[in-house]
Amino acid sequence: MANYPSDFRYLDTHEYVWLDGDIATIGITSFAVKELGEIVFVELLPKVGTAVEKGDEFGTIESVKAVGELNSPVTGTVVERNDVLNDEPEVVSEDPYGEGWLLKVRVNNPDELNDALTADQYSALVEGQGE
Repeated sequence: MANYPSDFRYLDTHEYVWLDGDIATIGITSFAVKELGEIVFVELLPKVGTAVEKGDEFGTIESVKAVGELNSPVTGTVVERNDVLNDEPEVVSEDPYGEGWLLKVRVNNPDELNDALTADQYSALVEGQGE
């Protein structure tokens, strides 16, 4: 069983969110990385200063196996994008919870995360999938 950071929250679409004050760091989980395989392209749509809505697509991630949508777990304003991924998409695979983050968003309403999964809930959801 994989370890998922316990202070993060997770979506059933395999994005994670880590809240530090009112800044949410968003990325994809190690499970998603494993399922995708070799990541060859990351496209992040919103520019810094752009508003994103919870549930809206904010980009795509492409591997040799598939293309996946990236969905925002929160509503807020983009304060930073990980543009390193434009040239080095493999960073997502190498360090999904660290250097491989995707967006940082100033959250309008932290209560939106109340329906996100805890690490244990997410682990239970994906356990046995893709094995």
